[in-house]
Amino acid sequence: MNRRVFLLGLLAAGCTTGAPSGEIAIAAGERGGMYFDFATLLAEQLIDVRGRALETEGSLANLALLASDEVQVALTLADSALVADPGLELRALGRVYENYLQLVVREDDPARVPADLAGRTLSLGAQGSGASLSGERMLVALGLRGSVRVEHLRLGDAAQALAERRIDALLWSGGVPTPTLAGLAGVRLLPLADLVPQLRAAHGSVYEQVFVPVGVYGATREVPTIGVANLLVCRASLPDDVAAAVTRTLVSRAAALVPGQTLGTQFLDVRSLIGTVGLPLHPGAATTYRALHG
Repeated sequence: MNRRVFLLGLLAAGCTTGAPSGEIAIAAGERGGMYFDFATLLAEQLIDVRGRALETEGSLANLALLASDEVQVALTLADSALVADPGLELRALGRVYENYLQLVVREDDPARVPADLAGRTLSLGAQGSGASLSGERMLVALGLRGSVRVEHLRLGDAAQALAERRIDALLWSGGVPTPTLAGLAGVRLLPLADLVPQLRAAHGSVYEQVFVPVGVYGATREVPTIGVANLLVCRASLPDDVAAAVTRTLVSRAAALVPGQTLGTQFLDVRSLIGTVGLPLHPGAATTYRALHG
């Protein structure tokens, strides 16, 4: 019996007893980022089903793991979710928090706006990350796609490369502050919010203006940047009672699901949980939200 059949068998067995059982794998993200921290907390807090967080490169990699049935639940940026293969039959369990696109340079760098990076080297996040998709769209909006040297580094490697002046900037998509970035001496963020109208015109309303608070990475004023909703997703084939168990956890254990690195970016209330940016809710999740809150 292969691993997929075994897991689905356990989940089906849970359906017959009135409460799900077995284990679900949750595709998360890189260690040091909010994806991984959130998925770890969710796995610990799950009601009526066991879970484990799986370290990955991020959103696009997570959707690939869902497609291959290697995981049952995944975290993904909304822009990545909305370009997923329709055959995946992706469904949302909830909108869990806001991701901040963070374009980081050294404090002594002459760049003041993203266009100043023309002719230079930047990391757009790991291959398979949501930042790699958002970053490519950002470069197109800036007219920089052919005039920068792009690398795809994991967060820790990109932070080290920036500190050692091997790259000029890095793009990261996550919560604020991100501990790996907060640990860098002498960095700052470039403002990205001016790109929101172009991105919305080209790709829809998944992008919005958000502000990185004063004090994050030593900033003396808010930095306007781009926000993208982060979704907890599954396939339509996930058993309804498993989807319901995860949803009950999101609602009833919200306070325990806030990673320590967050500064008010968590979206765990019912009004925001159901705001899944055009991605349909899984029927088990929708039924649970209605039962809990009418």
